[in-house]
Amino acid sequence: MTAEQEQNKKSRRRGLLLIDRGSREREASEELDSICAGIMKKGDYAFAEYCFLEVEPPYIEDGMAKCLKPDTIDALTIVPYFLYPGKKVKNAVTDAMTYQSETRIKLLVTRAMSMHGTLVNIVRSRVAAALKENNVTIPDDMVDVMIIGHGSVDPNAQRSMDYIVSGLKGRYRNVSRCWLEIEQPDIPQGIKRCEADSPEALVIVYYFLHEGAHVKTDINNDLMPALESSSIRNAYITRHIGADERMIDLILQRAAEVEAADHIAG
Repeated sequence: MTAEQEQNKKSRRRGLLLIDRGSREREASEELDSICAGIMKKGDYAFAEYCFLEVEPPYIEDGMAKCLKPDTIDALTIVPYFLYPGKKVKNAVTDAMTYQSETRIKLLVTRAMSMHGTLVNIVRSRVAAALKENNVTIPDDMVDVMIIGHGSVDPNAQRSMDYIVSGLKGRYRNVSRCWLEIEQPDIPQGIKRCEADSPEALVIVYYFLHEGAHVKTDINNDLMPALESSSIRNAYITRHIGADERMIDLILQRAAEVEAADHIAG
């Protein structure tokens, strides 16, 4: 690479676009607004925007139209804001990359928000916060943890959740997972398995990015009856994991990975 090419790479104007699954809940859009503001504060981008794969506008075509205005940027980093690298991530990436043939702006796509130690640390923090808020002072190795994920037929979703469970084991007495839908064990089955371990304290982690309908309603419709019919008396529920400053750092790290590779390839 010549000195001139090197300088052009360093001065490249970049934008960032988050692609989220989509939610009609106001809280999801508010969280994404906050994340984009954090990206602008911490990152070096001309702008940070978000769009949705489905459910609610702005859809991908809206986000791409907004980001790919002429003379605004030289490169756009696209971040699939999903916890699992499954079918929906593939759909989001495919839809976004169809625009490459229509623009001179270089499109780069990051990995999803999965298989990273930051997520393990966020879950640990959520567990600690739930215990503290409820004045539970027993050691971590006497605490049981159950993580509730969305569920997906893609085996990558299973591997991503197993990564989190593995990262927590050794710290807590028992760590298990279950799914809201599609996969097994479901939430009632997950509670039965926890009940069999006779937990002194059970912390239930909502492994979701947003406080959408799943977190507000769907999980509770299955979880509360299952808990009420069990012998578990000390169960505590965490906040979802997406509303955390460290998610901004993870987004920026994922973006830096592909931007560095583009810089080398350039």
